[in-house]
Formats: sequence, C-alpha cells, structure tokens
Amino acid sequence: MTDSPVALITGGGSGIGAATARRLLDRGHRVSVTGRDEGRLRRFAESIGDPGRLLTIPADASDHDAVLSAVETTVKEFGRLDTAIANAGFATHDTLADGDPAGWREMVLTNVLGPALLIRAALPELKRSKGRIVLVGSVAGFVNTPGNIYGATKWAVTGLAENTRRMVTADGVGVTLIAPGRVETPFWDGLGALPEGSLLTADQIADAIVWAVAQPGGVDVNTVVVRPIGQPT
Repeated sequence: MTDSPVALITGGGSGIGAATARRLLDRGHRVSVTGRDEGRLRRFAESIGDPGRLLTIPADASDHDAVLSAVETTVKEFGRLDTAIANAGFATHDTLADGDPAGWREMVLTNVLGPALLIRAALPELKRSKGRIVLVGSVAGFVNTPGNIYGATKWAVTGLAENTRRMVTADGVGVTLIAPGRVETPFWDGLGALPEGSLLTADQIADAIVWAVAQPGGVDVNTVVVRPIGQPT
C-alpha cells in the first residue's frame, strides 16, 4: 500500500474526474479528489464503498490556498504524489454577443487559473516522484467556434500544457493534454439537453487518462485528442 501510486484529481466528484478516480482505484492507486460540492464528493465516495484508498477534499480549484492545501493533505495522508490531474472546469454555454460577463470570470478562473495553480502546487512533489501532470482540455482548444469563450479557455489549456512540458521535461516530469470531443457528462447541464449526435462516455475519457498515466518511465505522451466517431469538428 505504501508503495502504490498516488493521484490527485480536481473536479473529481462527478463526470470524467469521478470516472478516472474509479479506474485508478481499480488499478491499485491511492486517489484524492477535490470539488466545491461537499455533498457530491460524499455521494461519490459512498457510491464506491468509501474505500480507504480514496480521500475526498472539499476545495475550489481556482483558489490558490485551497489547491495548495489539497496537495499538502494528499501527501500527508499518502506519503507521496505521482500524478496531478487538472480536470475541474465548466462552460457558460454563451457567446461574446449574448453572455453574462459575471459567469465568464468564474469560468476563466476555474478553467485556466485552476490548472496553473495545480501545477504550481504539485510540481515539487512530482519532481520527487518523476510523476505526471495531466490537463483535461477539449477539442474546443483546437477548433475555433464563433464567439465561444469556453473554447478560448481551452485554447489556453492547450498552450499551458506545452509550456509546462518545456519547463519540466528536464526534471523527469511528464505532461499530457487529454482533449475530449463531445462527452456525456454534467458539462451539458446548463443547456438542459445533450447535443445531437454521438457522444463519448466519461469512462472512455477516463480510459485515455489512465493509459497516459500508465506509460512506462521515460515515455512522455503529450497530446491525446479523443472524439466520438461522427463528430466532424
């Protein structure tokens, strides 16, 4: 148990984060998950039987002190950190023409500042373990969409991944950007309905994340774009 890998996942109470936590726990990892909704975290833990290898930490991914505390709590509880997965994020589902700027601020802080804060907080431990940073981006970070502010935040994550890789590769730390296409998760709740066409499942994206995490030492998988067959853009 003391030698098993340790992962920290932001936004881990539902969707892709929760699916990834389940996959890693099944592989023998110890896992910390953070989220702003304490009740959601509790329900997630209960849904998988409250395993001793799971730590739930109420925390806002865009708050520096909260992220730093989550890393420190994880290391204190499990003794190390091998993987930091920046998964927390959301969309306001509006445009520059009709959106509410109040919602944009929170989205930008969560989607862009959040991953940067996790990298900053986790990097000392990841250098020790020769671990991996995983950033969950989006196809929207590669394809322009008219007026889409969420997409602009994911373009930032795409750049952050490569900028981080160039910074840490000499330290033996891997960096992987996982960029999903349309996925059936709570991401779409703000629209009231799922988009038309094929959708991936959270478990399928979790499989891609776990595959990247499981790469052997010395192998750095950097960018993985995962679309459902039938998604044209």
